Formats: sequence, structure tokens, C-alpha cells
Amino acid sequence: MSFDLILPFLRPIEHLILDPEISEIMVNGDRRVFIERDGRIEEIPSPGLQERSLQAAVKNIARILGDDISEERPMLDSRLPDGSRVAAIFPPCSIGGTTLSIRKFQARHFTAEQLVQIGALPSDLLSILKHAVESRQNILISGGAGTGKTTLLNALANYISDEERLVIIEDTAEIQVSKPNIVRLEARRGQPEMPAVTIRDLLHSTLRLRPDRILVGEVRGGEAFDLLQALNTGHSGSLSTIHANSASHALARFASLTLQSDIHLPYTAVRLNLAETVNLIVHLERRQGVRRVVEVDVVTGYGQAQDQFQTRRLYSTEKSGASL
Repeated sequence: MSFDLILPFLRPIEHLILDPEISEIMVNGDRRVFIERDGRIEEIPSPGLQERSLQAAVKNIARILGDDISEERPMLDSRLPDGSRVAAIFPPCSIGGTTLSIRKFQARHFTAEQLVQIGALPSDLLSILKHAVESRQNILISGGAGTGKTTLLNALANYISDEERLVIIEDTAEIQVSKPNIVRLEARRGQPEMPAVTIRDLLHSTLRLRPDRILVGEVRGGEAFDLLQALNTGHSGSLSTIHANSASHALARFASLTLQSDIHLPYTAVRLNLAETVNLIVHLERRQGVRRVVEVDVVTGYGQAQDQFQTRRLYSTEKSGASL
């Protein structure tokens, strides 16, 4: 069990780590402890954590995971073998004391049909998205942290034909797709004796692996340009996620990330290319612990004169609508 690696150092919050109903534990710099349960954040009574013991615990955890944290390198972002994330920041960068967050890997994966059954998606919307996947449209799934982007990507990706070869690229392995011909690639952070392997590096290599489709866990940097190029050279049908505040913001952010690459392209050319490549944007939100699809937009073009992406609203729901 992955948590066995860190439990010896975190006995005061061991019961929280082992509680299957708790998805995240957050220790603030003032040692106030918050948890996320059923999508809602709540404070719990202080478990008696002391700053000195908390720092020692985080250092030991970093060492066990092959990482490092110190005054010289005060930030830790590491992963347990099961995919759970451990993040910490030391003083003085974390004012008042050490900050620690443990985000548990969610082993349960919903099928698209199960999302319909629990009210996550209307059945008519699922039919549209299923057709979009099967017809090799490029789908960008947007939303904030913890809104269910990967959950939806997992569900939709299972509609890809078993005859196709998939290459999945992620920072942290979270996408769980059951297909016969899959290559899974994971980025690597730089270590003292090992150089980093970035999403962009993996995308460059992916084109030599003969993929039919490329799935990128999250677009967050200059790899946006490389993904855009791949989708324009015979690898359509991609599913990717991106952090954004709305469907329209997702396109604008994708364009900005593309311009951050070291390939110098005209601003207008990037946006025109993006409008011709991305077909659908599915946007999710989480309100009061409920994760839901709130927008689905079809990208129809780019108006150069107005400097605006042209979209058509395919689906929307009120705040109390479908949930993930």
C-alpha cells in the first residue's frame, strides 16, 4: 500500500490518511488542518502536529520518494506509487510554518453510462460526445482544479475504437483507459543526477511511435504548440484537459500557451490554427462540492477583425444541473 511509505512519519494524521471518505488532507502553515470529503472542505480539530516534527516528517517523506526539500529547496511536489500527490512548502516561503497537502489518488473510475446514471450528464449530451469521439473530433476539456476533467476524459476515451493505437502523455499517471494497444508515457521532474523529461519532450518522441490518437493529461506549457502540430498532421481525435475559467477562456489560454513555446509564430496564425483544430470544448465547474458540466461549445472559426474565437453553444446548464 502506498500510504505505508509515509504513515510512520505522520502518525497524528494517520486516521485521516487511511479514511477512504477523505480525498485530500491540508495542513496550513499555522498547523490548522482541513480535509476534503465528498467535495466539501471542512476543518477538523488540531491533531497535535508540531512544526519541528512536521518538518522532519516532510524531509523523511521526500527522501523515501527519492526527492528533496530543504531551506535551499523549500518546495516539494512528489508522488506516491499509487499516484497520490504529496506537496509541501517550508518557511520562510510558507509564512508561519510548514504547509503540507496530501491528495489521494482516486481509484474509482466511472464509465460514461455510470455518469448518466448518477446524473452527471444528460443522456442526449452523452450521445453527442460519444459521436464526437467516434468521429475523431478534437475535444478540449476545461475547468478548475478538482472539477472532474480527468474523470470525464477517462469516460469518453473508452469510446475510442479498439483497433486504434493510443499514446497517453501525462505529468502524473491518472488516465485509466482499457484498450489493447496503448502506450503510456509520464514526464519526469529534474533530479540532482537526472535531467527532466517534459511533456513536450514526450510529445516529440510520440510522433515516432505511430499513434492513431494522442491523449494529453493536461496542457499547461509550450507543449500546446507541439500538440497543435500533431493534431494537424494526421493525429486527430485527441482528448486533452486544460485549466480555465470558461469554455471561451480555454481557447484563449491554449493560444497563450502556444505562444509561450520557443517557436515564434504570428499571433493571428496561432489563433486561426487553433480554431481550425479544436472542435469541441467541454467546461466543468465545482460548486458546493458538486462537479458538473456547465458548457459545451462547438468551435466554428476565428474572427480576425474582431480578434475573437467564434463558437456555438451546444449545451449549457444552470448551477444546479448535471454533476460529476
